[in-house]
Formats: sequence, structure tokens, C-alpha cells
Amino acid sequence: MSINQNPTRFHIGMRNIKTAIAATLVALVYLPLQRNPTFACIGAVFGLGSDMGNSWLNGGNRLFGTIFGGLIGMALFSIYVQFYPEGGFHPLILVLLFIGVLLLILVSLLCKWPGAIQPGGVMLCILLFNQPVATYVSYSLNRIFDTGIGVLFAMGVNLLLPRERVVRWMDRLHMPHRDI
Repeated sequence: MSINQNPTRFHIGMRNIKTAIAATLVALVYLPLQRNPTFACIGAVFGLGSDMGNSWLNGGNRLFGTIFGGLIGMALFSIYVQFYPEGGFHPLILVLLFIGVLLLILVSLLCKWPGAIQPGGVMLCILLFNQPVATYVSYSLNRIFDTGIGVLFAMGVNLLLPRERVVRWMDRLHMPHRDI
């Protein structure tokens, strides 16, 4: 633990502020569209790293996981509804889940995004176990789109407000910045 990481001391640093800015901005953009910003905000929160490299890694994990899990889930659920058009829980879904998780791991590793496995698994399970037959495709596409928007906002905030720029501004304003 570094000197600045005292567990009994409350601290809001620059990354915390940038995360809040990214989530708030994406929600603000969604407000006039009358579109639910939940998954875009989640993408923004997950996508903001301590620097652009971390943002790319964190946001990429979330975005690619959502894409991989969504596409695999849509394909498998489309097979499932051929046998059970009403949906529901039948043993075939377990076989498809097993196949889906294996495919997700394979695709994530082949694409060199191993961090996509967990968010992809969440997406896959939501599709297979929690989506009505009538909405699984639109849900998947909307969630992929919204996650992408959130990640883009996080990267944009991190690009516009890198630590070095904020420190320069604070120096010009003679503000302390030891803990940002």
C-alpha cells in the first residue's frame, strides 16, 4: 500500500471524478432520446481506466465480452426456439449453455481478449435464461450498442482529461494535486 492509500482515509481521486463525468455525460445524452442509459452507463464505468491503455483494456473487455456473448447467445437461442418456440427452461438449454461457454472462451482467446470471458458469460446467461423469445435479438443488439456508447464516452473523457493535463491546470491555478 502506498502512502496515499490509507484505508481509513476517504479519498476521491481523478479517476473517480472522470468515471462520474463519463457516466453522467452518457446519461445526459440518452435523456432527450428517451432511451434507458443503464448499459451505456455501465459501459462508461467499466471502461474508464487510470489511463488510455487501461481504458482500452477495461472497456475492450466489457465491449468485446458483450459482443461475443451477445452474438453467441443469439445464435444458440435461435437454435433453442426452433425446438421450444415458447422458450422456457428445458434440458436443451443446458447443452447450449455448455457449448456457448466453450465457444465464448475460444473466441475470446482467439481474439486475444481473455478479459472478455466474464462479461461475455454474463451476456450469454442473460440471453439463454432471462430473455423472452420475442425480445432476445433486440435486447442483444441494444445492449451491444449501449455498451459501446458507454465505453466510447469513457475513452473520450480519459482522452480529454489525461492526468498530465489536469495536473498542469491545477498547477496554473495553484491548486494542490498530490492525491489526484
